[in-house]
Amino acid sequence: MNTALILIDLQRDFCAPGGYAHRAGLDISRMAPVLRQARRLLDAARQAGWLVVHTREGHRPDLSDCPPTKLARSHAAGAPIGSPGPLGRLLVRGEHGHDFVDEVAPIKGEVVIDKPGYGAFHHTRLEHVLNSHGIERLIVAGVTTEVCVHSTLREAVDRGYACVTVGDATAASQAELQAPALAMIGVEGGIFGQVRSTDEVLADMTPRAIAPGLAAGRVSAWVQAFQP
Repeated sequence: MNTALILIDLQRDFCAPGGYAHRAGLDISRMAPVLRQARRLLDAARQAGWLVVHTREGHRPDLSDCPPTKLARSHAAGAPIGSPGPLGRLLVRGEHGHDFVDEVAPIKGEVVIDKPGYGAFHHTRLEHVLNSHGIERLIVAGVTTEVCVHSTLREAVDRGYACVTVGDATAASQAELQAPALAMIGVEGGIFGQVRSTDEVLADMTPRAIAPGLAAGRVSAWVQAFQP
């Protein structure tokens, strides 16, 4: 089954001090483990020759693609989209904060999807890119679990892609949301696909190169693991 790795919004505005998430009061220290696991997935995907897709959420400098309701929500969160910050204007394309964290930045040949919404298929070319490469399965990681990861996952499932969410390579905006966000994926026999660990995904890719230690997990096990 042709597979692509999709890394959701691993950009400074969500993962670095002074960015949008930090200004909105989120605990960005929780993003560090996500970045470490995402880097492992990225290295393995590159070695395996998988299609790699990086997404960035952000808006045009004039905010013409930012709905008023979304802009209002950002004001309520204390981090108005387009306002100045240490990393440039928050969630605005071309600013330092909008770009990727260095350790998981794309290399030549990898796909970058700039998206104005939470889901990676909304007003983007992602579906065309995946179809043109014959992709059938998506390995999904990134932030935040309950918003952009879930939005992308649901859009992908509706389009017929088989999906695996890498539980320890995602993080929710609040710690207590991570376990239920992962649990939702597995209801009704895996309505939104599977939840697996980075080790499990890597073991499937290179079973002889990685020592066994994690058996194929059920979503219930991941719910327990991510209880705050």
